[in-house]
Amino acid sequence: MSLSVERELRNLIRTGEYVLGTRETLKLLKLGKVKLVIMAKNTPPEIKRRVQYYARLGGTPVIEYDGTSDELGHALGKPFVVSLIGVVDEGSSRILELVG
Repeated sequence: MSLSVERELRNLIRTGEYVLGTRETLKLLKLGKVKLVIMAKNTPPEIKRRVQYYARLGGTPVIEYDGTSDELGHALGKPFVVSLIGVVDEGSSRILELVG
């Protein structure tokens, strides 16, 4: 059974702990408090480089969402664009299985 990214994102929103946005995600990524970073495909290159750098340092996986920040925000049920999601606790979602 394949995992649906959108379904697992909705499950994460309901049961997990996460942060939205560049500033908060980078802050927790630097502190080593995120288990996974989800990045929209149209995230600016400078932000992508910073996320990948800190993720590499901390051994944190990064998934590039196959959609724009507008589509990522919509998948989360938010009325605004979302470029980055930092997963602190996956709750009952299986979002971390998407990495492997």
